[in-house]
Amino acid sequence: MYRIIFKPFLDFIVAAILLILLFPLIFISFIFIKLEDPSGPVLFKQKRIGKDSKEFRVFKLRSMKVRTHDKSGKELTDHERMLRFGELFRKLSIDELPQLINILRGEMSFIGPRPLPIIYGPYYNKNENRRHEIKPGISGWAQVNGRNSISWEDKFKLDVEYVERIGLVFDIKIAFLTVYKVFAKSDVVVRGESTNIDFHTYRQEQNNGK
Repeated sequence: MYRIIFKPFLDFIVAAILLILLFPLIFISFIFIKLEDPSGPVLFKQKRIGKDSKEFRVFKLRSMKVRTHDKSGKELTDHERMLRFGELFRKLSIDELPQLINILRGEMSFIGPRPLPIIYGPYYNKNENRRHEIKPGISGWAQVNGRNSISWEDKFKLDVEYVERIGLVFDIKIAFLTVYKVFAKSDVVVRGESTNIDFHTYRQEQNNGK
């Protein structure tokens, strides 16, 4: 009952309220992004894997410059491409706010496994693929237990554990832990600086029996 009726209803109502309340913050963020890098879009859009392995386009505030090379042709690192407010956006999860639209569209939930890019689709094993039995979330059990600092194996185990334990009390617990971690600015790693191995490397090691 909770998973099928109450959770989607609660997601929609809370997302609508938050989108109205946080619109000024989102609008100001739009201005900051456009002032620093006017050549690019305000929103970052990417195809992700959703419920029942269906594709959808996730929305985020862009936190990096569009330009990938400097004037000499040297490739810029993710750190060098980061907008002045980009790191702050990520630490406070401000870049995730446009995903409220994804929730209103019924593509995401507040709590659930984080949606990964569609290129990873063919690499899930049968058990890991259980994470797609429910809608992906803005935050989840794996995010409050390490976010970018834990291994892919641990992430998937936590995602499947959430699918098996999903419930109102569990969601409330994750929501409170999410707020705590956002304001504590913990477990946030800039892309390219994470100690976590690449997904493809992880899957290759699994297939090789390592």
